[in-house]
Amino acid sequence: MTFLIRPVAAQDLAQWLPLWQGYNAFYGREGATALPEEITRITWSRFFNPVEPVFAAVAEQEGRLVGLVHYLFHRSTTRIEPVCYLQDLFTEPGLRGKGVGRALIEFVYGQAQLAGASRVYWQTHTTNTAGRALYDKVAGHLGFIVYSKDIPPG
Repeated sequence: MTFLIRPVAAQDLAQWLPLWQGYNAFYGREGATALPEEITRITWSRFFNPVEPVFAAVAEQEGRLVGLVHYLFHRSTTRIEPVCYLQDLFTEPGLRGKGVGRALIEFVYGQAQLAGASRVYWQTHTTNTAGRALYDKVAGHLGFIVYSKDIPPG
């Protein structure tokens, strides 16, 4: 399978959006629980703002986008170098298991190395068995459990 992994470009919005919506639907953020349009709009704009530490790349096959990855860099209290959080990863369902996800992860590894980051990490839901099968091949599971609480505007 031949595809190109590259940074997202402004003209990709129309093809990126269905992938983004697919990613959110995969995690149950659709219908009444869909993300507000403002979040999508601001997220998209952050990819092109040079002061934002948020980045995106896409997988392209024959001129069509078939996958996306979003990642960001931040400081850590346990390392001197920045770390990279791979926040979102999605490939078209029909292309899963064809190397697209792995190539997107490898792209992030390369970008992290260029940025001087000493670690790339991410989280996924326990029910994401297909994703976890890949993740177990390209990274180590450290056993952490994620806790989260939404904070209302103050």
